[in-house]
Amino acid sequence: MFTGIITDQGVVREISGQGDVLFKIGTAYDTKTIEIGASIAHNGVCLTVIETGPDWYSIQASAETLNLTTMGEWKTGRKVNLERALKVGDELGGHIVSGHVDGVAKIVEIRPENESVRIVFEVPENLAKFVAAKGSVALDGVSLTVNAVEGRTFGVNIIPHTQSVTSFGAYQAGDRVNMEIDMLARYVARLIAKDA
Repeated sequence: MFTGIITDQGVVREISGQGDVLFKIGTAYDTKTIEIGASIAHNGVCLTVIETGPDWYSIQASAETLNLTTMGEWKTGRKVNLERALKVGDELGGHIVSGHVDGVAKIVEIRPENESVRIVFEVPENLAKFVAAKGSVALDGVSLTVNAVEGRTFGVNIIPHTQSVTSFGAYQAGDRVNMEIDMLARYVARLIAKDA
């Protein structure tokens, strides 16, 4: 489990393999504290550490993960939002995030709004019903509050701090991001469907 609070921006150093693909991630984390088998979220995708080095670790993504997330588009040099798994007693600063991506959202507009930036996303039709104004959503692993919803689009405000410590400061219209809907929204929708 994760909280959607990014604690490092890693860099994709190497990509190898076909089908299942190996990624070597450069990190500021103390890799001596990362055990083999540990879970780390990469732009919201929970993946297992299979090897570590002095300032890097490796993960492997299956063909299905590559197809259902933005990972299939990654290139060497790309910055990646990282979050280590939540430990009992850690501060829950964002919201409960599983690291299981539900789909990919597309940025359709970016505009300044005071000191923040308003980013508008278009979501797949099957996920639109789970997005609510003032609700939570995880985009590329970042816990964000939804400001406004209109059909299949919704907007979030990205404050300067978030722009500087996550990949959101570099995004452009047309970019795609991993999206995980709020776990509460998922279960409420399931309960309503059962009662209908």
